[in-house]
Amino acid sequence: MKDILVNINKLFESRVRLGIMSMLMVNDAVDFNTLKSHLDVTDGNLASHLTPLEKAKYLKVNKAFIGKKPNTTYSATAAGRRAFNEHLDALERLINSSAK
Repeated sequence: MKDILVNINKLFESRVRLGIMSMLMVNDAVDFNTLKSHLDVTDGNLASHLTPLEKAKYLKVNKAFIGKKPNTTYSATAAGRRAFNEHLDALERLINSSAK
């Protein structure tokens, strides 16, 4: 059983972080407001979940201006994609082992 749990990544245990990475896995980039809206969280709550993913280098932050308005977008890095896929694989193994 310990072998099954080894690749479960604690950074993805939160509903919000799981949602962030899920959105980034299927989109090249997602802006802050879209993440906030789809995940139904506040600015501060979203920011507090983005920070650890950025520190782990699982996502890349791109800040730009559209006209005079700031626009921040996020994209999954290769390391983030790999870690998230390993996490999903570990969850799948856990579910499959429980079903036996």
